[in-house]
Amino acid sequence: MDKLDILSIGIIGLLVGVLGTGAGGVVTSFLGKPGEGLLSVVLGFAGGIMLSVVFLDLIPEAFAVGGVVPSMVGIFLGTLVIMALDLVLPHTHFFSESEEGSRYVKTGMVLGLGIAMHNLPEGLAIGSGYTVGIDTGVGLAIAMALHNIPEGMAMATPMVIGGVDAKKVILWTGAAGLPMGVGAFLGALIGNLSPMVLAISLGFAAGAMLYIVFDEMIPDAQQLAQGHSGTFGGVAGVLAGIVLAVI
Repeated sequence: MDKLDILSIGIIGLLVGVLGTGAGGVVTSFLGKPGEGLLSVVLGFAGGIMLSVVFLDLIPEAFAVGGVVPSMVGIFLGTLVIMALDLVLPHTHFFSESEEGSRYVKTGMVLGLGIAMHNLPEGLAIGSGYTVGIDTGVGLAIAMALHNIPEGMAMATPMVIGGVDAKKVILWTGAAGLPMGVGAFLGALIGNLSPMVLAISLGFAAGAMLYIVFDEMIPDAQQLAQGHSGTFGGVAGVLAGIVLAVI
């Protein structure tokens, strides 16, 4: 493939996951809770890029390599898996501070578990993208890295409030990104089996990303918005995604 080998793809997924969530931990540990307007822009921007990647890269590539039916099956499965994870494990809707005292630390750790579990299928998206080509993989990696930063912030906030040392906060938030490397490795491995499997994998990635964008990123961006910050962030993200696709 004009693509990278499977191990390299796994390493890229690992770096995207660890550096993304870890960066969120760094921001919260040293700068404190970010303003809602800024967070709204970040969430909207990341969601916009993800939508561009889905509709300009993942779905067209899935249709091209395996046809409509396997692609639609993959989209359904990807949506279903992420929805099931949301029902079973807590994930983030950002910066809920309903817990008090030492329970903040537990809240942060439980959030981290949910984020880690979600990062596995999200890593599959990166691996499947690199199976198609480096350009698609890079677009997905950027989108997922941006998506992971506010997730790391969400995990770090209750831990910081609970008095956890900054170094430990960064360590734990980075660790929540580790499963993304496993997911990227598996996505690349599975995507190389056959055109039909690749189409299902790409569809799965698209479905997972669509669920994340519409269930989490856009609603949270609008809820935190100062004026139209979430909307402008989303539009800017879509435009950036288009530029990435063209380049």
